Amino acid sequence: MWNQIKHRFERYPSRMDVARKIIELGLRIDPDGKVYCDDVEINDVALARAIGVDRRTVRATAETILEDEKLRGIFQNLRPAGALLRDAAAELDFGVVEIEAEARNPGILAAAAELISGSGITIRQAHAGDPELDENPKLTIITGKPIPGSLLREFLKIDGVKRVSIY
Repeated sequence: MWNQIKHRFERYPSRMDVARKIIELGLRIDPDGKVYCDDVEINDVALARAIGVDRRTVRATAETILEDEKLRGIFQNLRPAGALLRDAAAELDFGVVEIEAEARNPGILAAAAELISGSGITIRQAHAGDPELDENPKLTIITGKPIPGSLLREFLKIDGVKRVSIY
């Protein structure tokens, strides 16, 4: 997917930044060229300000996307992933484990989930960063209760894991 997007914007780095932010936030572009977060319209000026580009760049990006059948199909079907509870976890008495790993290694999420469930802890949410969008993608797992520190070493034994943080 990302190669198709890069190809269309390779001569326009600012437009590439807009497309990247739209995907990162799960925004969608309607046939009218307007940008939405679910059913809430996001105005061009607000999006441009967040990215650090001119509003015309946002408009030009949307127009370019709508002109390309494949990109139109992608961007018209994006949806936000929902609220990540990481920052509110402490207030909810939840646990958080963040894992930095070699994102292309298969089975990291499965192995982490097995460790957590083997400890009798439920998983409330899991979010894996996209290695094509994030320089250092992280796997963030929100649990029904705090993770015991004793699991730290076990997470580090998972193939491809570089760093683990438990909150």
